[in-house]
Order: sequence, then structure tokens, then C-alpha cells
Amino acid sequence: MGCTTILVGKNASFDGSPLVARNEDSANGEFDPKRVAIVRPEDQPRTYTSVLSHVSIDLPENPLRYTSAPNAVDHEGIWGEAGINSANVAMSATETLTSNERVLGADPLVTYRTAQGAKDDPDYVPERPGGIGEEDFLTIVLPYIKSAREGVVRLGELLEHFGTYEMNGVAFSDADEIWWLETVGGHHWIAKRVPDDSYVTMPNQLGIDSFDLQDAMGEGREHLASADLQQFIEENFLDTSLDGVLNPRDAFGSHSDSDHVYNTPRAWYMQRFLNPTSNTWDGPNADYTPFSDNIPWSRKPERKVTIEDIKYVLSSHYQGTPYDPYGTSGPADLHHLLRPIGINRHGQLSVLQVRPYRPESSRSLQWIAFASNPFNTLVPFYTNVDEVPAYLSDTTARVTSENFYWASRLLAALADAHFSEVIPEIERYQQTTLASGHAFVHTTDAVLSGNSAASDDDVRQILATANAEFVDHIKDETDEVLGRVLFLASNNMSNRFSRSDN
Repeated sequence: MGCTTILVGKNASFDGSPLVARNEDSANGEFDPKRVAIVRPEDQPRTYTSVLSHVSIDLPENPLRYTSAPNAVDHEGIWGEAGINSANVAMSATETLTSNERVLGADPLVTYRTAQGAKDDPDYVPERPGGIGEEDFLTIVLPYIKSAREGVVRLGELLEHFGTYEMNGVAFSDADEIWWLETVGGHHWIAKRVPDDSYVTMPNQLGIDSFDLQDAMGEGREHLASADLQQFIEENFLDTSLDGVLNPRDAFGSHSDSDHVYNTPRAWYMQRFLNPTSNTWDGPNADYTPFSDNIPWSRKPERKVTIEDIKYVLSSHYQGTPYDPYGTSGPADLHHLLRPIGINRHGQLSVLQVRPYRPESSRSLQWIAFASNPFNTLVPFYTNVDEVPAYLSDTTARVTSENFYWASRLLAALADAHFSEVIPEIERYQQTTLASGHAFVHTTDAVLSGNSAASDDDVRQILATANAEFVDHIKDETDEVLGRVLFLASNNMSNRFSRSDN
């Protein structure tokens, strides 16, 4: 899927929490309704079968409870995408990546092949299951890990055994660190620990631009990889560096013309916002442009990164540049030249925050948004609960303003057509709800601090009640802004006429 990821190390974030965030975007011309779910241990399958690739996997016993953001219509599988388990480990899966012909020729993707002929025919060929992919990753990994590093190791083992049918990037975090894993061909992978003082920007392009193979093949302090990666690189002449220093982006990734309109501009804009004075971003003497192939994978921000910063960059439509599709200045042919970060086909955005300064029973928050980010808002959700409010969980294929996904989607579609007239209403809605979200977290944390003797069951009930009350507030705010935007859009319809009957 065409997604965008940002990762923020604990010393680069506003409150000392590692932050993992990703837009889940559907394919062009498709929209996948999303919901929020809690998967209890008793509901986790013991044998998992992929809908798309038909691969079956026996899963371990004793899974942990976890949150997810699955498809509401599951004819193509679960697609859990993002969640936090009861051990306070977060996972975001996946960012679809690019590769190159050398890698795919050396280690082909493991694709599903249908059966050929009838079973009784002498030339019958049975179906061949494919590997694992985005549909599967969260479900088969997150319930079984108790640290970010364990997540890398488990997924790596599954990739080596079953293979994958697509190139993917996956993030894992806990209260201390973030790891980023990228698949390389059908069975290989690399993973790198995000520096604590830095952030990472990831469009749909293999991103890691430096890698210590000696560390990965040895102690694995900050780098991990499939066991035979060094041999794989050498036997297939994949290292294209002149100085012998491996750059995975060059060795395993792509630098195509399509990257320059689809991928590199997104990294350019995110880093342009978070490091506005560190480089020259515009003009003939720019250090980096939307078309640069060497934009760093990670860098130190000029100030600590907040939840609102993450929401802003993941909602970007290149505002303040000639490439803004809502812009009115500059050459018109530039307005739709580049793929926006804040695109029409977002399914959901999850910002995963594991807070080291809070007790384990209330440590984790999953901030949720649905539909097109320029017009939606984030809702904080405590993950140590056994239930999800219906407004977040009861999405179906039926369009209705009675759940958050469809209300957000309706709001975006109405607002987009009348952008300049309604954007002040959208901005007020976003500021009001994000402010109330922070207030909700402060209040709930304070309630729990005042109930330090509460049992684990009591804490989960307090959190579930708080989640439900705040979601009711969000529903009221969303209904109100939807009504205001509908009124403004109705007044600006093309068939309006200024004269009335009276």
C-alpha cells in the first residue's frame, strides 16, 4: 500500500516517548473502511491462513492481548496495520517499499500460484501458497513479542521461513527504543535501531542509507539482518559503493523517475518542516529538492517533535510550495505534479505512543484518525482495555455518520470541494479536538495517579470508561463540524442562485 511513516526517537520527542506513526493508504481508486479492534488471547487464531497468499502458519500458544486497526470489510483478510500489545510493545506494518531488478532476480518474491487443471488430470499442478505480507504481519507477530527487538527477530524468522510476496518496511517500538525493518527480496531483511535523538522519514521507498554489516552479523547492538545477508550481497554483486561502505538504499532500493513524483517529495517536505534552517530546501541552490535521491533516512530535528507535528506532516499537501493541489499561486501544472502525503485515500493513521514515565498499566496510547488527514482529527485511545467504543469499532460497508470512519470520510469529501471556504472550520475542529485530547490524557492520568492501589482489572475499567466518554465528546464535535461544513458546501453549490422567492 502507498503509505507514509515517521519515527521519532525518545530523546527527539516532546515527552520522551518513542513515537511511531504511519498513514495507511489504499491503492488508487480503492477505499478500505477501517475500524479499531481489541484482540483478546482467546480470539487469536492458533492456525493462521492468509486470504491473499493461502499460506497457513501454526502460531504459538499464550498470545498477548493487542489492539489493531483492521479492515471493516474482511474479504481480503485482516490487515491489522497498527497496534500495541499488553506488554506495551507497538508495531506498525507495513510501509510498502521499492526494490530493484538485481535484488528481485537474486531472491524472487514468493507469490501465490493458483492450481492448474483438475485434480484428477495427470498434468494437474496444485496451488502454491505465497509468502506473508501486509495482510498478515501484525496478526502473526504482535501478540508474541515483549520488546521491539523481539519483534524484529520474530518477523525476521518468519520472513526467512515463509518468504514474502512484496517489499515492506515495519516499525517496532517499546518504552525505550524503535527498530525499523526492511525486507530485501523474497527472504532477506535488514533492521536498524532508530537513533534516540533523531527522527526517520519513510515514503514508499527503501530508506536505510547506512548499515553496519559487522554489527548485524555480530553483536547486533544497532543493526540486525538475515543470517546470510553478507554472503547474499557478495554472491549477487549487490553492493554498488565505490568505497566498500554499504548503502542499502543503493544496493537494495530504487532511484526511478516515479520515485521523484511519488516518494522523494514526501521525505523532502517532512524534513523541510522539521529542519527548516538546517538546509536550503528551495531555489536553484537548494541542498535538497523534491527530486533528490540522497535525502537522509534519519536526522536530528531542530526542536523536539510533538503529536501535532506528526499530524501536520502526515497531513501535508505541500502547503507553502508551488506543489499544493489546493494552491492558487504559481504554475498550475505544478499543483498536481507530486503525490501529496495527505491524500484522499487514507484509511487510517495511528500514532503509537509508549510512555516510559507512566505505570505499565496506563503506559500506551494509540492516537487514531480515519480518512483524509488534511480534514480529520486524532483521537487518543488507551490500549490497556478489553473493549472499544462503538463509534470507533462498528464500521461496516454501510455509509453512516454514526461511526468515526464514515463521518471523517464524509467530512473530507465535502470539505475538499470547497477548500478555501471551509478550511477555517476544519482547522478550528482540529485544534479544539486535539487540545481536548491532551486534556483527556492529563485528566485520566491524574485519576489513575489518585488510585494507585487500583487492581489491574480496575485500571482497565477506568481506562475503558474514560475512552468511551472521550469518544462520545469526539462524536459530538465531529457531528457539529460536519453540519457546519455541509451548510457551507450547500451554499456554494454550482446551481446556487442569489435571488429568493421572498
